[in-house]
Amino acid sequence: MVNAEHGVRGRTAGPGIGAARAVLWLVAAVLAARQTAAVLTRPPGERLTDLETWIGPEGVLHVSGSLYDAGRFTGTPFAGLVLRPFAGAAQQSLGVAWTFGTLLLVVAIGLVASRALPPPVSRRSTLLAAPVAISLLMLSLPVRNSFHLGQTSVIPVLLVLLGCFAARGERSAGLLVGLGAALQPTVLLFAPLLWFTGRRRAAAGAAGTFAGLTALAWTVLPGDSWTYWIHHVAGAGLGASPDSPANQSLHGALLRLGLQGPPEIALCAVLATAVVVLGLRRAVRYAGDGQLLLAVAITGCVAVAVSPTTWQHQLLWILLAVAGRVGRRAGDRMLWPVLVVLAMTLPGTMLLPNLVPLHPLRDNVLLIAALAAACAVPFLTLDSPYFRRPAPTEYARPVPARLRRVPLLPFWRRALSRPNLLLELLVTRAGYSVYSHIRAAATGSVDAAESHARQVLSLETALGIDIEHGVNHLVVGAPWAEAFFDFYYTSFHFVVPLTVLGVLYVRRPADYRWARTSLAFATLLALLGFWLYPLAPPRLMPGLGYIDTVHGPQDLAAPDYGAMTAVTNQYAAMPSLHFGWSLWCGLVVLVLAPRLWMRLLALLHPLFTVCAIVATANHWVLDAAGGAVVVGAGFGLTYVLAGRRALRIPARSVPPARTAGPAEAEAETETWETQTATRTHA
Repeated sequence: MVNAEHGVRGRTAGPGIGAARAVLWLVAAVLAARQTAAVLTRPPGERLTDLETWIGPEGVLHVSGSLYDAGRFTGTPFAGLVLRPFAGAAQQSLGVAWTFGTLLLVVAIGLVASRALPPPVSRRSTLLAAPVAISLLMLSLPVRNSFHLGQTSVIPVLLVLLGCFAARGERSAGLLVGLGAALQPTVLLFAPLLWFTGRRRAAAGAAGTFAGLTALAWTVLPGDSWTYWIHHVAGAGLGASPDSPANQSLHGALLRLGLQGPPEIALCAVLATAVVVLGLRRAVRYAGDGQLLLAVAITGCVAVAVSPTTWQHQLLWILLAVAGRVGRRAGDRMLWPVLVVLAMTLPGTMLLPNLVPLHPLRDNVLLIAALAAACAVPFLTLDSPYFRRPAPTEYARPVPARLRRVPLLPFWRRALSRPNLLLELLVTRAGYSVYSHIRAAATGSVDAAESHARQVLSLETALGIDIEHGVNHLVVGAPWAEAFFDFYYTSFHFVVPLTVLGVLYVRRPADYRWARTSLAFATLLALLGFWLYPLAPPRLMPGLGYIDTVHGPQDLAAPDYGAMTAVTNQYAAMPSLHFGWSLWCGLVVLVLAPRLWMRLLALLHPLFTVCAIVATANHWVLDAAGGAVVVGAGFGLTYVLAGRRALRIPARSVPPARTAGPAEAEAETETWETQTATRTHA
């Protein structure tokens, strides 16, 4: 038994894992270097902006007068007292030291958190956890914010983690947690966690340390202490406006909803009390279960919610909640960590569309994540049979392809069950937001875009397909045709692909994965075209006489396309994803539709789309050809990675009512494969 276990561990930590670990550490190092360089390469006045609040006229730090005179310092008086020794440091050397010091603190948080994972952790996870944790920290909004502002909010997080997982003895644990609370008062909520988990001496030590250090600050800085604790009610009135989206606390959310005065204070107090009671009870429960890191994360999320002001750099506790496991099915296991990572790395505007009904949700994404972790998410306990072994995903066996080495990546398999809907929507929305930002950034120069357009027009003239001008003016001369193609161009670009994906998700989950992957590859390849070949559409070419039927006559020096002017790259014309996505829809329906009339109807969509993009002067004919190329390449990449679309369904996946015996199951499988092959051939 011992030898077998040793062999398994040896294989787990073999060359493959060693290479993966080296790559992950390299990624973490690159992200850390990039984060450091992003701060140090900024000119003074644009970096460490909160730290530079104290910069004097000679370029050195000073603390003359009150800490809160400028209104930008939001720390406790004790934090100001700790920072006083830096008063004589030169600005440049302090900025460098502060940045590298913050980097080391973040690395320490990642190391401590990765070592605090609950006991049933494989050796593979142990080896890979540290670089993954550090990478996620470097990408997170709180750490990026702390680097940029020069804040100290990562220090209380590290002190709590050290007190809970690294301190030797109750006294040192209480001292570390109390020190963290003196720097950030809501950290004092960890004292009840320590008390109710049996570490009463540490809890008492934390409370005593906090009281002693706060009293010390009152003695040395009585005016600042009065300003912070009494005048600003524990710092609630410091910093930016409390109703700004930067304040991700219950108090800030209620203010954004329009509540003011005593009603808001009363409701906030009731909600905060409920969150504290429920959250600490859950934290104590998971600590007793052996998941102390999750308990610490839940308590931190409670602190995020109930603090009067919780700025972005103080939200690191939410990221620690990825330590919890959620979901009984393997397909659902990634939902919670992906949700947390996306919420902690992307702004709310990228996660949710800019629709007025969604603004309350969009402006409070991080608070909602904190409240979910503290009060709602059903994290699995260690004694759950699904903690280590969730219900497995049923995968189909790929049909042998013509090329022996296809698929090249055998782990790229298609599941028979539907993917988690919320996870799909979340990743799709985030992916499209990233695509939109990259597309908007790939502008190129106007001269280059117009030069490329003249190249395309010359090539079309040589091929005899330069029909854009004639078609454009022909449609303009027929008002009904102009109205039809304008409507088609602006209305069906998103509706039809989303409808196809929705039908496949409900009716054909395995084919949904195939279709979705091919569309994603085609879109990524299109981004390369936008970057490498900015192209002016016909409507933006001066002197050629094209008419913009959708937006009307434009001043080409300063065109106005309504709300999309500032966020849309007008020179991302090659390839045309208007036509590419419509062609993808037509091909998918052509392959999968069970009726001939459905297939014929599906071919009308790319036909109408190519007519619309040419008639409205939004694309050249060769743009449509480029769209066809990227769609074909998307299907090709999917084929290379995952094999043919046709699948073999394992016999055990056939419904019980139709599996009376092995022979019937085999017949059912063969029949399904035959039908699939027939549909594919058709």
